[in-house]
Amino acid sequence: MITELEDYFTRGCGRCARFDTADCSTRKWAAGLAALRRICRDLGLDETVKWGHPCYRHADRNIAVFGAFRGDFRLSFMNAALLADPEGILEPAGPNAQVRSVLRFTDAAEVAQREPVLRAYLAEAMAHARAGTKSPKTKREIDLPDELVAALDADPALGDAFHNLTPGRQRSYVVNLSGAQKSTTRMARIARFRDRILAGKGATER
Repeated sequence: MITELEDYFTRGCGRCARFDTADCSTRKWAAGLAALRRICRDLGLDETVKWGHPCYRHADRNIAVFGAFRGDFRLSFMNAALLADPEGILEPAGPNAQVRSVLRFTDAAEVAQREPVLRAYLAEAMAHARAGTKSPKTKREIDLPDELVAALDADPALGDAFHNLTPGRQRSYVVNLSGAQKSTTRMARIARFRDRILAGKGATER
């Protein structure tokens, strides 16, 4: 992944083989990303790079991060649960996301069309950062697949490690296992995940 911010806008994020090629998604959406960048900088947000993407900060808190994909480019709000979203334009990042946090664009012109609302949302997030407002914690019971329950009961070290994971990391395994139709497939995945669970990582972490 890149560590220099300007590389993102000229070469890409460095997370896939399309990095620094004409096929990189940051090239396709260069005009839209530049427009988002201008707005964030106009508002006085501090600009840095995190996770290979431009990240905008205020009052020592992450406010938003950019993303570019084949089908769209995005501005994702951190601590989005604090935002009122009066326009109802925020979307969940994925099917298992609990909070609507993403603004997706499929045309650079959409950034200009939404600029007043975008500025208002960013200003609201900045105000929460200055005030030190914390996102509300949502507790959701995690329904573990039977195969995982059996594996955790049979392997105390695995059970302790799994229950010490954050709820988000626990859910990542549940989501992955729930996608398998056969019990044998779920059991094979659990065996493959053992070392990762013991290391305190989620299903998709490297």
